Amino acid sequence: MPMLQTMLSELNVYMGREKIQELAKRRDMFAPGANPDYAFLMEAQPRLVSAWQTYIKEIPPAIRAGVDAVIHQALSTEPPTQVTFAWAPGYDWELNIWQAPDTQTTKGGVTVLIKSRYPDDAHPISGPSAAGARSAQQS
Repeated sequence: MPMLQTMLSELNVYMGREKIQELAKRRDMFAPGANPDYAFLMEAQPRLVSAWQTYIKEIPPAIRAGVDAVIHQALSTEPPTQVTFAWAPGYDWELNIWQAPDTQTTKGGVTVLIKSRYPDDAHPISGPSAAGARSAQQS
């Protein structure tokens, strides 16, 4: 979904070489049970932040906890481990994680792929998502 892709792209900026040290100072916001909303990524775009805060409530708790755990762990290493995030359309929610190990010449990194339905794409057993139902009501 484009919003999730946009948010993950912004998270890539923070988890990349230029901003990861800054974010590492705030790693506790991703600690178990902290429940971050990631709004800091798009503060300059309040409409997107509002849509994101609605949508994030639909992400299954295990998926959210997994993403938070990867970020917290990566920010807790010395130096912090870079993480690349991506989104792809999927039938159900999926979280795929892989890690390239450090070598003598390069630091490794983690890749996180999140798959989900589009918000307006009704799941056959549950109907439209809450975000999709809200957008239909507003039309």
